[in-house]
Amino acid sequence: MVSQSTPAPDAPPPPVTPGGTYNVQTVSVGCKLYIRRPGPDGQTEERLAEILSIREKPQNPYARRQAVDNGSIKPEDNLEFFVHWEHFNKRLDEWVIGSRLVLSRDLEWPRPKAPAGKKNTPVPSKVPRGQNLLKKATSNAAKAASPTPAPSTPNLGGDYPSSPSPIPPSLKRKAPPDEEEEEEDEDAEGEDDAEGEMDIDSEDVQTFDITMQDTISESQHQSNFSKEQEIEKLRTSGSMTQSISEITRVKNLNRLQIGKHEVDAWYFSPYPKEYAHLPVLYICEYCLSFFPSQFMFCRHRKRCTMLHPPGNEIYRHEEISFYEIDGKRQLTWCRNLSLLSKCFLDHKTLYYDVTPFMYYVMAKRDSSGCHIIGYFSKEKESAENYNVACILAMPQHQRHGYGKLLIEFSYELSKKENKLGSPEKPLSDLGLLSYRAYWAETIVDLLLNTPEGELSIDEIAQKTSITHADVMNTCTTLQLFKHYKGQHMICLNSAVLEKHQKAMAKRRHRIHPELLKWKPPVFTREQLRFGW
Repeated sequence: MVSQSTPAPDAPPPPVTPGGTYNVQTVSVGCKLYIRRPGPDGQTEERLAEILSIREKPQNPYARRQAVDNGSIKPEDNLEFFVHWEHFNKRLDEWVIGSRLVLSRDLEWPRPKAPAGKKNTPVPSKVPRGQNLLKKATSNAAKAASPTPAPSTPNLGGDYPSSPSPIPPSLKRKAPPDEEEEEEDEDAEGEDDAEGEMDIDSEDVQTFDITMQDTISESQHQSNFSKEQEIEKLRTSGSMTQSISEITRVKNLNRLQIGKHEVDAWYFSPYPKEYAHLPVLYICEYCLSFFPSQFMFCRHRKRCTMLHPPGNEIYRHEEISFYEIDGKRQLTWCRNLSLLSKCFLDHKTLYYDVTPFMYYVMAKRDSSGCHIIGYFSKEKESAENYNVACILAMPQHQRHGYGKLLIEFSYELSKKENKLGSPEKPLSDLGLLSYRAYWAETIVDLLLNTPEGELSIDEIAQKTSITHADVMNTCTTLQLFKHYKGQHMICLNSAVLEKHQKAMAKRRHRIHPELLKWKPPVFTREQLRFGW
């Protein structure tokens, strides 16, 4: 039988269809069934997965036309299913063809929703939020002023509203998108309120000019535009302004070719819809421009003259260099970098403005140019004293120590600024592991190399530029605090020392502060005024 998590006591059991009594066309979004996938030992295994999206097999418009034998293609392979493997990381979600579905095993349907008792009881009149009041008042005023919509009014029944700018966005911290239950309750109480709050109140949704968007009548809005239509349209079009948890569950890119490396995309990234669901998206590793076909990419490479990131080189040691790039001066390059990074980061939200950020890009030099290994971005003016806004080591360069090198470089910049720094939260799973390992190695190494052998939490923070909270959390995790004669002391046990020696033996790259040629940039009030 299908394994299930422990349901609520009053939740009805999910319906199950026995194997062999259904076909591929019966499967719908939300169902769980077994699907064949390559196992770790090279053998094919059957694993439980949830269907997140269904589509017809896309045709690549940029590929050369080839004669296809219709008899060689199975009918069930005309459909593709985007699946999330049970107990697997989200980055392993993928599109599978219909022939990989195991139709001989049970099919579990989505669990039916428990009937809400509040629907049958009278609900007191709901006081609308300030945004809803403003929205409705503006809508009424607009209707009175002009009975017909302006030419620039977005048609909610047709194409989704165009974004304020056609240029890709930047990366910023993602607010916790946990409002699905609220939206379901509001849908039950009134469709108008749910639609209005989805436009205005959600922190992850780009808001539009309400004086233009609300000129459409309520009846037309309800009949031509629903939540399901919006989600489906955004899933297929790759909107550049939306980041809703339901939409970003579906990955829109398959594979990226970056230089001599070909890597799989992990997560959704809002590239234009023309580039979605291609077999391979070709990216220039120097200017980060993207192309749908190899012919267009090769033609671009013959004309592209860029051989390194477009910024000032502030550090060089052996084949590793760091470049400082101002997001205000290199808009297109930084936006392309943000789009590329979103393919491998699931905890960040994409915005348009890259001007509030400085980008520090690590590159590896060879005879052909400087190849990007990773980067981190940093706010020009951070109210919370974050020294990193977003950090990424490219997948093809991971597990080589470059992630810790990026982290170490960010703290060297904080030392130059005479500030304590911490990365912006939340961190990804891989980022959190890298930071915890760096903090542990740095603190233990400092304790071992201190002649007097005694350091306070504040002294550790001042010498490493790691915040007091991060120092405390790291020492607590390593169990370094011991209570002795009425006070707490930091003691290194044999297990910590042995682990530290193994970690330092594996560490191949280090930052040499004397080679850093950099002064903290100073910005005037005018330079810190950002906007589109």
